[in-house]
Formats: sequence, C-alpha cells, structure tokens
Amino acid sequence: MKKYLIAGIHTGTGKTVSSAVLCALTGWDYWKPVQAGDLEQSDSLFVKRMSGTAGKIHPERYRLQTPASPHYAAELEKIQISLEDFTLPQTENGLLVETAGGLMSPLAQGIHMADLAVHLDLPVILVSSLYLGSINHTLLSAECLRARKLKVAGLIFSGEDVPHSREYILKETGLRHLMSIPRFDELQAESIQAFAKTRTALLAEL
Repeated sequence: MKKYLIAGIHTGTGKTVSSAVLCALTGWDYWKPVQAGDLEQSDSLFVKRMSGTAGKIHPERYRLQTPASPHYAAELEKIQISLEDFTLPQTENGLLVETAGGLMSPLAQGIHMADLAVHLDLPVILVSSLYLGSINHTLLSAECLRARKLKVAGLIFSGEDVPHSREYILKETGLRHLMSIPRFDELQAESIQAFAKTRTALLAEL
C-alpha cells in the first residue's frame, strides 16, 4: 500500500489541514510520530475529526506535554529521543506520516525532521504556504530533500494563493503541483470533506 511523509517548509504551513484533506480523499491511515503540547487538541484528533476517514489514526510514539520544539520539550521532560525509536505502524491500508515543524526542526539534539524522513524512507509530500519569504523557505526545503536523496512526490500549497510565487516555486523546484488547498473561512469537517471530493483526480497521481 502507498505511504507518504507529509513535511512542511515551516511550522504552521498547513501540514495538518493537508493531511486531513488527503485522508478524507483517500481513506488512508494517519500517524503523527511526535506531538508536543496541545495533547487534548492534538493533530491526530484534528485529522480524525475533520477527515471522517475510515482509516486508522495510529497513536503517537511520543506525546510530550510542552508546546515547544520536540527536542526541547523532551529535554524538559527528561525523555531521550532517537531515530531507532520510530518504526512505521503496521497496516494494510495506505498511510500518511506527518512530521512536526519544518524539515530542519530538531527532533533531538543533532537530529532533525529531515533525518526522520530518511530513517522512515518514505516519499515526501512537501507543504508550502505563500507568505512573504515562502519562496526562500520552499526552495531551501526542496534542496534539503534533494541533498538527502529523498524522493519528493510533489508540492501542496495551503492557504491564500499568490500565483506569481506559486509559479516561481514550481518552475525552480521542478516539483509536481499536487493541489492547492484554499484558506477555509472556518475549519469544519464539512468544508474539508467537501473540498476533498473535488480532488478525486489526484488519486490517480498518488
């Protein structure tokens, strides 16, 4: 079955909304290896609630209390994280794995989310949002993935569309444009699932 890693160009770029849309579209499983803070309103709970997916939401490997970078939250909570701690959950379904923060956000001392991507050895879907500075952040993220010889399935743009920035990024990276997810007036399950139904053509590309 197909498995992808959802990575972002920075924190808050729309990875979790993108994951909810993809789960609503595909019915695949979802796994967030590390959740730091907001445990009662975690990304796993958001994806389950918003996507209505029939797929399984796999439990996080680490649930850290502190709303901070995982390396710092783990340090405060006296938890040692290593790459060997992470093994893909067993499933006969497709699987989306969502990282925390951007690709160079630290997971532990000397270990970044990009290293987790290498360890899990999954093709990457990179999520960008078109704020001022996002061209730089997206190109750097694409270079980071190339340097680690990771396969990139394509780009998702989340939020307000800026056509000239979007087209520049696509031309410079040479990556496939999988879809653009609009900024929803309100994040509700109905709007997420209704939008996913308009993107069924993407199923043939994944």
